[in-house]
Amino acid sequence: MIVNAKEFLDKAYENGYAIGHFNTNNLEWTRAILEAAEEKQTAVIIASSEGAAKYMGGFRVVADLVRAMHDELNITVPVAIHLDHGTYEGAKACIEAGFTSVMFDGSSLPLDENLEKTREIVELAHAKNISVEAEVGGIGGEEDGVASEGELADVEECKKIASCGIDFLAAGIGNIHGVYPENWKGLNFDRLKEISDAVNMPIVLHGGTGIPEDQVKKAIELGVSKINVNTECQIAFSKETRKYIEEGKDQQGKGFDPRKLLAPGTKAIKEVVYEKIAMMGSEGSANK
Repeated sequence: MIVNAKEFLDKAYENGYAIGHFNTNNLEWTRAILEAAEEKQTAVIIASSEGAAKYMGGFRVVADLVRAMHDELNITVPVAIHLDHGTYEGAKACIEAGFTSVMFDGSSLPLDENLEKTREIVELAHAKNISVEAEVGGIGGEEDGVASEGELADVEECKKIASCGIDFLAAGIGNIHGVYPENWKGLNFDRLKEISDAVNMPIVLHGGTGIPEDQVKKAIELGVSKINVNTECQIAFSKETRKYIEEGKDQQGKGFDPRKLLAPGTKAIKEVVYEKIAMMGSEGSANK
């Protein structure tokens, strides 16, 4: 059930729910995401940024880890292995490394160059049955050193990038990577509707951490079918790991064993994944 993301995102788009994209950072993250998706019987996207892949040992390590763990845990729900905010070279490397879905983020490039490179990635990926996400209009905040003011995507530019043959589109609608500031204005639903009507394909909502549930649900109604979550899992993991150490549990018996030390944080990741799956409305969708 390691597949590309197109089929199950199209299904989500047609049926009014979204699929969670959760970034992995190591073995614990990968296992927590897979187990939560299996328990809730929903397809899931396990993603890696280029920075996280470098930390984990390379793109092939990420792909092989997900595949091996998927098999060992007897996962039955569809799983896509996805590159998040990939460069042109990174996307090409992931196509060769065993990823089943890639995002080429050319949003910082001149539009013509973004379009040209997106077409090339689509051709390479589709030849190997790999789905492609592309982006226009920067997403706010910073991810792997790529910063943006979070401008709203231009509808005409969205139509042009969609015409490159991509499978789902990331477009700036006021969303931000990381923790949302108190003065955040919220998602721009007028622009989202314009984009959704223009491209008629699954829309990707980056920066899924901290967006209020009512805004998430409204975004899904307007065509968002993939929601990216990373920071929220990281915060939950660090909070519970800090608590374990501050309570001195790492000094009790063999509490220093990483299997024990990392267990509370790993459980916290699963709790976040459960919460997001419920919010996105995808629980049980793998059986339908």
